[in-house]
Amino acid sequence: MTESIRNTTDPGPRAPQAVIMAAGKGVRMGPGDLPKVLYPVADKPMLWWVVKACQDAGVSRCVIVVGYMADEVKRAMAGVEGCEFVEQTQQLGTANAVQVTQPLFENQPPTDLFVLAGDGPLIRPKTLGRLLEVHRRRKASATLATSIIDDPTGYGRIIRSADNSLKQIVEHKDATAEQLQIKEVNPSYYCFAGEAMFAALADVKSHNKHGEYYITDVPTILKAQGRGVEVVEAVPAQDVLSINTPQQLEQVDAILRERLSRESVQVASP
Repeated sequence: MTESIRNTTDPGPRAPQAVIMAAGKGVRMGPGDLPKVLYPVADKPMLWWVVKACQDAGVSRCVIVVGYMADEVKRAMAGVEGCEFVEQTQQLGTANAVQVTQPLFENQPPTDLFVLAGDGPLIRPKTLGRLLEVHRRRKASATLATSIIDDPTGYGRIIRSADNSLKQIVEHKDATAEQLQIKEVNPSYYCFAGEAMFAALADVKSHNKHGEYYITDVPTILKAQGRGVEVVEAVPAQDVLSINTPQQLEQVDAILRERLSRESVQVASP
């Protein structure tokens, strides 16, 4: 793929940057060796759509965390400006994936960082814009967008405190029977103050069933430090659809094609 993505928003002096997690294999996608983020959706790798949403939202740089078949991912994104790559050599969880990017953000002015999954091609620039607006207006150290969906199976649950603020995010596989009834989920749309996030990553522990380091623990750590943590119910339920199987890939492909067709009609209308 050689097509470049052009920014539609002037990034300005305080442009956000992004870390996009794209190291996984996608073992449930069926036979074949294609990295999960390179499966095509609406004729582009799903990762391409995530990068496009970031750049359309004014992100100045996308740091992509690669792992499985890293060279293939780099090759597929070679024509896209503003992308850099860092390799996660051990699959130790999402917190570790973000932590390996830290050297790329050192020796630069403080910046706001989106942290996103590379397998969410339905992400919208306006959702990222809303997330960033709340994050900056409330001077938060962490802001996450949530969604309420009818079937939350497989998604991390948003646990709220009595005052309706975030208490913690619990992964589906670690949730209690009561927590599994919660329908407000974490679609992995985060905005962090970069310096605060990287400092908190050092305190993440692997006290869960899979012994992994979760980025979902970072907001809780920041809150315990007395830093601002915000939650925004900003993600439309349809946009949360994840891709783990060929059937889900087909479903997301149809949704995105329909959206693009609708947007094309709107642009063409006088």
